[in-house]
Amino acid sequence: MEVVPKDAEESTEAVEGVHLSLLAGDEAMNVQHFEIEPGADVPEHSHDNEQTGYITQGTLTFLVDGEEYDVSAGDSYAIPGDEPHAAENRGDVPVEGVDIFSPPRENPDWKD
Repeated sequence: MEVVPKDAEESTEAVEGVHLSLLAGDEAMNVQHFEIEPGADVPEHSHDNEQTGYITQGTLTFLVDGEEYDVSAGDSYAIPGDEPHAAENRGDVPVEGVDIFSPPRENPDWKD
C-alpha cells in the first residue's frame, strides 16, 4: 500500500497559474492534485489516458468539441482517452481538485 500526503509531493507549474502534484499511483492508475489560479487556463490537449476528476473548490470550465461544461466544487467528471479538451478558471478563487488517470500519467509540461 502507498500513502502519499498532498504536501509530500512538490508541485509543478505546467503552465502559468496551473500547479500539478503527482500523488499515489501504481501500474494501472495514478492520482494528481491540481490547483488552477483565477484567470489561468489549461491549453487544449489530449492523451491516451482516461481521466476522471473531482473538484473540491471553485468552478472549472471545460471546453470540449465546441461545448462548455462548468464543473463546480462537489462535481465529478470523466474524459475519455484521446478526447481533445481544455479548461479555464473564470472565477475569482483558485480551482482545486484531483484527477485520476488510467494508465498512469506523469505531470505534463504544456510550456513546450
